[in-house]
Amino acid sequence: MHADIHLRMHALTAAELHREAAARRRRPARAPAPAPASAPALRVRLGWRLVELGLRLVTPDRRPATLTA
Repeated sequence: MHADIHLRMHALTAAELHREAAARRRRPARAPAPAPASAPALRVRLGWRLVELGLRLVTPDRRPATLTA
């Protein structure tokens, strides 16, 4: 690619990025949507299911796994 074409393409891309950045700065920031009340409970249940699955995968011969504190 010739240097002048490369520089022209770079200038066009930079100008487009500057326009997009300016448009984002002008837009007011939106507050994130509140999470439903059941989201933490669901997250906890899913986390424990993943722990159970991991224990089943690493426990040899289908012996029950015991957790110690």
